[in-house]
Amino acid sequence: MTRRHYIVLTLFFAVLILSCNQEQKTKKSMRPQKSITAKDILGNSNYQAISYGGYRKTSREFQPTIAQLKEDMKILKAMNIKVLRTYNVQLAQASNVLKAIRQLKAEDETFEMYVMLGAWIDCKNAWTDKEPDHNVESEQNESEINRAVALANQYPDIVKVIAVGNEAMIRWATSYYVQPNVILKWVDYLQNLKKEGKLSEDLWITSSDDFASWGGGEESYQVKDLEDLIKAVDYVSMHTYPYHNTHYNPDFWGIDDDEEHLSSEEKLEAAMQRALKFAQKQYKAVSAYVESLGLKKPIHIGETGWATISNGHYGPNGSKATDEFKEALYYKYIREWTNKEGISCFYFEAFDEPWKDAHNQKGSENHFGLFTVDGKAKYALWDMVDRGVFEGLTRGGNPIIKTYNGNKNEMMKDVELPAVKELMTTSF
Repeated sequence: MTRRHYIVLTLFFAVLILSCNQEQKTKKSMRPQKSITAKDILGNSNYQAISYGGYRKTSREFQPTIAQLKEDMKILKAMNIKVLRTYNVQLAQASNVLKAIRQLKAEDETFEMYVMLGAWIDCKNAWTDKEPDHNVESEQNESEINRAVALANQYPDIVKVIAVGNEAMIRWATSYYVQPNVILKWVDYLQNLKKEGKLSEDLWITSSDDFASWGGGEESYQVKDLEDLIKAVDYVSMHTYPYHNTHYNPDFWGIDDDEEHLSSEEKLEAAMQRALKFAQKQYKAVSAYVESLGLKKPIHIGETGWATISNGHYGPNGSKATDEFKEALYYKYIREWTNKEGISCFYFEAFDEPWKDAHNQKGSENHFGLFTVDGKAKYALWDMVDRGVFEGLTRGGNPIIKTYNGNKNEMMKDVELPAVKELMTTSF
């Protein structure tokens, strides 16, 4: 064989090998990729979760645009949030969130975001001038469920959970709550659609409600329909709010007598550890009830959070629970605990929403966000700002900067110590 023939032959085999390798890569890329399911996501600390509402004005008549939603999704992705919880499909926001996520996925193959899609459930005469009938459901519920089904089928790569109702069984929701049999009816309906192949078999179905509604509180909630509901759902989504209980059930709250020698920050850290234990106690109460039924169901936290402004029960003239320092501690503690224990926590919430108490700007319901409406990162996220996590991102055209211009001393002026077992007015 001549040298020339040898070179030609070598080149031929090299091209042949490269061609085979490329063919293998092409075949591999054409293979269907394993779809991420709710089972993969829930309880996985790599999939941090959050409750999301993108409303930026004092009325939901002003729906966030696709561009605004994409702006928010990029901010949440930067925080390593990969699962959102929405609340209803009556309004455009939820369907637009799904559109926004799909567009972002098309623009960036590394973009990953999933949704726990809420279907709102009401009783008859809810939100009207008529007396709510808590034993009869609203005729609007059926269309709400059907909309959720349609969206789950339209966006199977994004919608991984449908939640039937939000705090729809807890009796203090006097405007709209229903009996457990209503929630059970619609959970069974969705589960049957899965069996019939009309919904993905991997889609998980739940209801998201207060811990008491899941049997973790008063025995009066522990009825047969609730037992059947727990059997029917794929997992239990429970809410726990130590924040609200600093007013309604404050035994755990405040500064212990033996903590007087601690610094102000150490006293608050101890108080917030007790707040965490309060949430853990409610979680364990639900777990104990579920186990008492002889059932093994995953239990995740559908809501928990801490507000940063209040002129009501939780503010300076109330339990003194409200400020950015306490929110930051609660956020840190609840994430550490749930991540360690394999519990998904849909922290409430991503951004402040001023429509929730539109007539009271300083009402606590407006201020549960980790970000202000104009995109300032509250103290819980200052370290992320320092690390450049939000560099180049904006909300409403505003760069993501720290509240209080990043001055912790200024922030601490708005932080008050709760009482030491009796009403005291001590502040920094």
